[in-house]
Amino acid sequence: MKISASFLGVPNIASTLRRLNVTDVDYIHVDVMDGKYVKNKTLPFSEYSTIPNYTRKRLDVHLMVKSPLKMIDDYANLNVEFISVHLDINDKIEKIIERCHLYGMKVGIAINPKDDITKVYPYLSKIDLVLVMSVEPGLPGQEFIKSTLSKINMLKEEIKKQGVKTLISVDGGVTLDNVKYLRDVDIIVSGSTITKSPDFQDTITKLRG
Repeated sequence: MKISASFLGVPNIASTLRRLNVTDVDYIHVDVMDGKYVKNKTLPFSEYSTIPNYTRKRLDVHLMVKSPLKMIDDYANLNVEFISVHLDINDKIEKIIERCHLYGMKVGIAINPKDDITKVYPYLSKIDLVLVMSVEPGLPGQEFIKSTLSKINMLKEEIKKQGVKTLISVDGGVTLDNVKYLRDVDIIVSGSTITKSPDFQDTITKLRG
């Protein structure tokens, strides 16, 4: 299991990224919000473009925006491993997948807690990742929604049935107490559990189990 560390809500992004850079965390999770798809709004790309100044870690970009296609060209210039968009935006999903792959980035589709997980099934052979939201998108520090576990199990069965290698990532409310239920997913996204801890590496090691 790999770990993607989110810095959403931290008081000092540069300092947090520097501290994460010296850990063995696998990815930096970059939450991008436009104030339209979700109420909150994050820093503009001009600020996020400086992330590689503070960390060499590969980026796991989560676009919580209504129009992600126009953002892909910008983020392709960063050290991006994954870029995920929400299925319910209904904004040229096929074209988004194609554009991400054209740049050599892996692409994911995010599914919200209220979404029907089966809606992502037709895309499994075309994408690299399903980002299963275990909280409502847009706010840090929420409690893990337990019904997420049944969605994960359904998704695992469908991935096996289709014979594809699509990864499963889980984002939201992951703690040292509930991570034991997520040992068989590919990636977990963790924010405040890591960034509010005194020792980032120790917490990351404990999350890995």
